[in-house]
Amino acid sequence: MDNYISISYGQLALATLFIIINVCISLALRLGLTQSLVVASLRMVVQLLLVGYALQWVFTLRNPLLILLVAVTMTTIAASSSVNRTRRRFSSIYWNNFVCLLSASFLVTGLTVNGIIHVEPWYDPQYLIPLLGMVLGNALTGTSLALDKFMEDLSSKREQIEALLTLGATRWEAAHDTLKEALRTGMIPTINSMMVMGLVSLPGMMTGQILAGASPTDAVRYQILIIFTQASGTALATIGVLTLAFFATFNRQHQLSGDLMRSS
Repeated sequence: MDNYISISYGQLALATLFIIINVCISLALRLGLTQSLVVASLRMVVQLLLVGYALQWVFTLRNPLLILLVAVTMTTIAASSSVNRTRRRFSSIYWNNFVCLLSASFLVTGLTVNGIIHVEPWYDPQYLIPLLGMVLGNALTGTSLALDKFMEDLSSKREQIEALLTLGATRWEAAHDTLKEALRTGMIPTINSMMVMGLVSLPGMMTGQILAGASPTDAVRYQILIIFTQASGTALATIGVLTLAFFATFNRQHQLSGDLMRSS
């Protein structure tokens, strides 16, 4: 694109002045955030630089098996990160999250690449990997929030739930409200971002395309597509994770399996 302006490493170094301002504010006000800011900034820079070089290599791949291996690796990391944010666990929680994130993200990304954008070939990493990454990022947040909410509510409302089960309620009847509230919690960030998008915030992908010289209307169309894809992936993954968590924490005798729950 003719209007694209490349950023040098020297210019990138100048951008660190913005973080230095934050560090100075933390020191002046004794906020105790100095170490966190420095560590987070260094980690972010190193991680993004490594990802940049890795993506340069990935984008040269033309073997669908290698590209799918990269995609599965991304999903594995996302599933692990999602569980690590959850304070209470059960034995199959990692496997459950992996299966749900893999199924939901691959489904919606595949439909987007094949059915809407019509990428040729379908495994072109320039489209497949960034789209999958955006879907996984949002699904990770949704599943993490929903699962944490569900497990915490099971713990805090244990006596109430067991009382319902004792009175003859099925496991679904006893856990229905808890599941519904957990699903709502998982979807709130996505819905909130959609509500103010374009009015309060300009999405990163759209901004990046515009800075790279793309037409604003083209960038907007891509962004709308991505947001709908992310929302669908988040909803499917969150519903799947909560469903499997429900069956893991309630047995077939309609009892709450407390022995499966433990604090992390």
